[in-house]
Amino acid sequence: MRPRQLIVPVLLVALPVGLTACGGDDDDGDVSDTTVITDIDLEPVEGDDGPGDDGPGDDGAGATNKPEVDLPDTMPTELVITELAGGTGPAAVSGDTVVVDYVGVRTEDGDEFDNSYDRGVPFSVRLGEGRVIAGWDEGLVGAQTGTRRQLDIPADLAYGDNPPGGSVIQPGDALTFVVDVRAVVGSVSPDDAPDLDIPTSSGRTDLDVVEIEAGDGPELEVDQTAIAHLLLLRGDDLEVLESTWNFDDPAQIVMVPGGAIEGLVDGMLGMRVGGIRVITMPPELAFGPDGVPDAGLPGDVDVIVVAQLVGLY
Repeated sequence: MRPRQLIVPVLLVALPVGLTACGGDDDDGDVSDTTVITDIDLEPVEGDDGPGDDGPGDDGAGATNKPEVDLPDTMPTELVITELAGGTGPAAVSGDTVVVDYVGVRTEDGDEFDNSYDRGVPFSVRLGEGRVIAGWDEGLVGAQTGTRRQLDIPADLAYGDNPPGGSVIQPGDALTFVVDVRAVVGSVSPDDAPDLDIPTSSGRTDLDVVEIEAGDGPELEVDQTAIAHLLLLRGDDLEVLESTWNFDDPAQIVMVPGGAIEGLVDGMLGMRVGGIRVITMPPELAFGPDGVPDAGLPGDVDVIVVAQLVGLY
């Protein structure tokens, strides 16, 4: 995890931690396409593990309930990708960040070892960096927002003979995952941040929202989670306090009106994916009377946020 300046963690910690995923169309769960990936030469790495409780199944790729897992008829000796439901938008490539919900079981007996649905918090991974097992790094390439995939992963592309401690996974286990892709976020660089002519702001008493680009994707609604790149500036002198473009790591913000960063939530609601807004907030709608002094933001200074919505769930 790359170090950050203080203000973005403060922004995220101040917001509610519960995430509510948006609903999606039901799908009958039939296999529409199966691909066998061969000649994979990647080493598995350890990832987080944790037991998950069984919960209700659901056939919809956009649903919040974890799906049931249909085990393959034979143990996989190669990575097998089964497309259970299609998605829309850009297809994930190496370097993209993919936000997913998932359930994982031992292929041999269906014994569940982890799932994100019960926790209520999707998992984000940047593909191609070896942060997850090789079966995931390869198996999520080409997925789109809304895609549901089953990944049947042989042991050599999972944890091999060194499974995580405290897990039901045994040495040599093949693993099966069903993965719901909530969002695919492309890689960015500092140069990708919007270059806008923004006026200074001092002494505001209300929220000001200017739509720079309307966007053509889904509309952000209450209780959804926004995936957004943010440029935060002091209103009085336009000093940049933080930019998620510098870290290639968008923020995830729960859209709860009246939350800790009230102006940001109110200013982003109704955005469409792909849209850009400039949101100018008085202190009481931003970081409060104390500001964030360690990040260079006094309590009596307006805050300007340039927000680009790149995904939602």
